Amino acid sequence: ETTEMTNREEAEIQISELDLLSSMFPYEEELIVTDQLALAELKHYVENESAEMPSSKVQFILNVKPEVSNASMVEFCMACALPFKYPTVLPEITVRSSLLSRSQQIHLNSDLKTYLMQNCSGEPCMLSAREWVKDHAAAYIDKELSSSSVTTSYAVQSEDITFTRLWIYSHHIYNKQKRKNIIDWAKELSLSGFCMPGKPGVVCVEGLQSSCEEFWSRVRKLTWKRILIRHREDVSLEGGGQAEIQKRRKFSTLEEKCFDAHGARGNHMDLGQLYRFLEEKGCADIFQMYFGVEGH
Repeated sequence: ETTEMTNREEAEIQISELDLLSSMFPYEEELIVTDQLALAELKHYVENESAEMPSSKVQFILNVKPEVSNASMVEFCMACALPFKYPTVLPEITVRSSLLSRSQQIHLNSDLKTYLMQNCSGEPCMLSAREWVKDHAAAYIDKELSSSSVTTSYAVQSEDITFTRLWIYSHHIYNKQKRKNIIDWAKELSLSGFCMPGKPGVVCVEGLQSSCEEFWSRVRKLTWKRILIRHREDVSLEGGGQAEIQKRRKFSTLEEKCFDAHGARGNHMDLGQLYRFLEEKGCADIFQMYFGVEGH
């Protein structure tokens, strides 16, 4: 599928984004490329047709001072690595600060990841990530205060389970291996839902939040022309267990649904049939999120 980005195009985007970052943040205390060799390899790869793929990914550190009146002393450090397939896949970013407790750091990084998942599919996003950290990170320092009463309630809280349903949209899903992965991974992670192959491709998975996120991180790493989470539902089940999760499910297992249209290649799905299927499952409102029109 020639429409997908080639490794060289991805490498070129990485180089131009790094050039932009270094012109915006010329000082060592703002931006440090920790692996100069990887950067040199990447440049060499872009400039020479015959060059091998680089052997290690580019890594750098962005230091961010949030603009908060009382946070003049706080600095957040973003340790970043660009996977070879970036920007088709998300960058790997870990935000740290001496003032963050371990749980605050986990919370902050997980929220940043969710933000990137929802807003930065396939586009260079280091600047958006940095902006997000600048605007939001300081708030995490005060999120859970250290008083013992708060700590205990926080420990109890973490027992709560979140039920999640992800509605994933892809430009198309034809590839048999991808379709097999989707079904196998859902089964392995105890997720239910459905996958509609063809153009466009629609995947819905539901179950434990952590399982849905693991599923998404695997699926996203495959090569796609375009794939994104169109909508996400999260319901906190206060201390509820498996039974509570089963009650929330709208689908019994994950199955592939083919709503064959009589298209030239037989791959354009009959969206009317999809609408009726969603309606039966009590999810008709999702149709509008995907296709922006009233169902038929």
